[in-house]
Amino acid sequence: MKNYLSLVKFSHTVFAMPFAMIGFFLGWQHIATSPDAEKNLFLKFILILVCMVTARSAAMAFNRYADRKYDEKNPRTAIREIPSGIITPKNAMLFVIFNCTLFITATFFINPLCFYLSPVALSVILGYSLTKRFTFLCHLILGIGLGLAPIGAFLAITGKFEMLPLFFSFAVLFWVSGFDIIYALQDEAFDKENNLYSIPSYFGVGKANWISRFLHVCSAACILAAGIYGNFHLSYWIGFIFFISLLIYQHSLVIRFGLQKIDMAFFTTNGIASVVFALFVISDILYSSHSFIIQH
Repeated sequence: MKNYLSLVKFSHTVFAMPFAMIGFFLGWQHIATSPDAEKNLFLKFILILVCMVTARSAAMAFNRYADRKYDEKNPRTAIREIPSGIITPKNAMLFVIFNCTLFITATFFINPLCFYLSPVALSVILGYSLTKRFTFLCHLILGIGLGLAPIGAFLAITGKFEMLPLFFSFAVLFWVSGFDIIYALQDEAFDKENNLYSIPSYFGVGKANWISRFLHVCSAACILAAGIYGNFHLSYWIGFIFFISLLIYQHSLVIRFGLQKIDMAFFTTNGIASVVFALFVISDILYSSHSFIIQH
């Protein structure tokens, strides 16, 4: 179990999971005045968690399976579970199939819309691993995959699309794409040598950093738009300022230290940013919903 958790970098679930929780509570707020608001809510919460964990596990395991030959040649990734022989390619693929099956099964028990859309979601998150072979837009595909979290959780609760969770989905799309470009700086030379596409290998380090900053500005704009559109209160805006501050901080780390602080810029900073921002947003949602229910 420890090896498989390491294979899929389970701790990195912290990136998208908090935004899925935002989508869940937005959905709960949307149906809060319904007589059936509490019906099966806890079950759907568990099913959403199952979907998040299994979808991401399938995507990461497939990524490791698809990239195993490149990982063998790259000194940075040669110690990963498949190239080092800890997990066989066959077992990694069985793990992918197992998680995909669990994901689709969970969506079946959520609602028909989520079930029908489950193959689409899987095609995006699994297909990302292959896009590095033919387009530098692979970072955006990854962003789309993780950006499904807020709208997916919202759909699980409400069964319909709304604009507000889409703002958060686009925020995740641009946020993840931006920090994935930063992470890809480590493999710029390797990607060029092996005909793999990434924004750093295609445009160079300097332009890649500027593209990453632009994407994070777009993410900030989406969060700003969500705050205005959703009529959020003080708690939300405190979270917004905190999130933006950490985006700026991670870029300052790259400017000052280059690749030396990549782990801090990529893992630590983004993990803290997503969790803290989600806590502020959810507290705002709960406060607003409580006030609305009391007034009515």
